[in-house]
Amino acid sequence: MLRFDRLAMSYPDGTRALASVSFAVPKGQFCVVLGASGAGKSTLLRTVNGLATPTAGTVEVEGLEVGAKTLPALRRRIGMIHQQFNLTPRLTVAANVLCGALPAVPTWRALLGLFPPALQQRACELIAEVGLGEEHLSRRASDLSGGQQQRVAIARAFMLDPALILADEPVASLDPRISREVLTLLKRQARERGATVLCSLHQVELAAAFADRIVALGQGRVVFDGPPEALDPAVLSAVYGSASPIHEPRDGRSDVVILQRAV
Repeated sequence: MLRFDRLAMSYPDGTRALASVSFAVPKGQFCVVLGASGAGKSTLLRTVNGLATPTAGTVEVEGLEVGAKTLPALRRRIGMIHQQFNLTPRLTVAANVLCGALPAVPTWRALLGLFPPALQQRACELIAEVGLGEEHLSRRASDLSGGQQQRVAIARAFMLDPALILADEPVASLDPRISREVLTLLKRQARERGATVLCSLHQVELAAAFADRIVALGQGRVVFDGPPEALDPAVLSAVYGSASPIHEPRDGRSDVVILQRAV
């Protein structure tokens, strides 16, 4: 479904973000890209939807190589969830979710807010599915909590029924309880639709709880590729060095759940 082949990425200042990364993600898998800040996680995800252009290697989505000619079609098949939500604060919840349909709507209709009734109905259904009531439809995004905003972002990502969801540190700015709620929602929505998820995380406990498979990056290279239960101290040392990968929850309770799996 998704394939990286000897992918490399270097920036003009000489910084190497990715070095010969190769792996494939089958349809329907919830694959977590795990790593510390600067490991290359975000760069990897950005090469899939054309926001970053690799200096070597290829990316394929559903058998199509990502490039200038294929991106318009591929972007209709790819949904994106961002770390900082990337909502338009002044727009309503409904309008923000409808923005997920922009690749399939003529520009003039989008500018005038003239979305077809079928898309408007789908937006309302998705908003309900992510746990937001009818009263939220007309609320501005800026009036929502962080968890609510990410729920809106998830609804937006599924507007065009994508085959692939890219989630770039989707819970980095949320507390542990809300993080689990958001990832549970994302995994459920993807599973119900048969969508593939490539999700970058830096929290080991969340990766272990939600991933079907973990691909860990260290300095732009794959240092582990396997099931969560195969993670061991040697792998974590290669990924994080001496830095602790476990983030203590803000309520003060122990939250090390490497062996606890989410359903």
